Amino acid sequence: MVAQYFAQIDDNDIVTNVAVVTSEFMAANPERYEGTWVETFIGTEKTYAGIGYTYDYATQDFIAPPNTYIYQPVE
Repeated sequence: MVAQYFAQIDDNDIVTNVAVVTSEFMAANPERYEGTWVETFIGTEKTYAGIGYTYDYATQDFIAPPNTYIYQPVE
């Protein structure tokens, strides 16, 4: 049994949760994994999902949210 990575996405295709679980376990426990889940991968040309990322059905890839960090130097 090899671990797999799945991202739960909401109605706006935004990742709300990431879980390490097998697809067999998810299928056997649907009450624990409600909603839409998409497999994500580590170490491939695809982007690994993170909370806040957007899933793109056309490319079957995840898009990172824009960087909202604002640098403010310490005075």
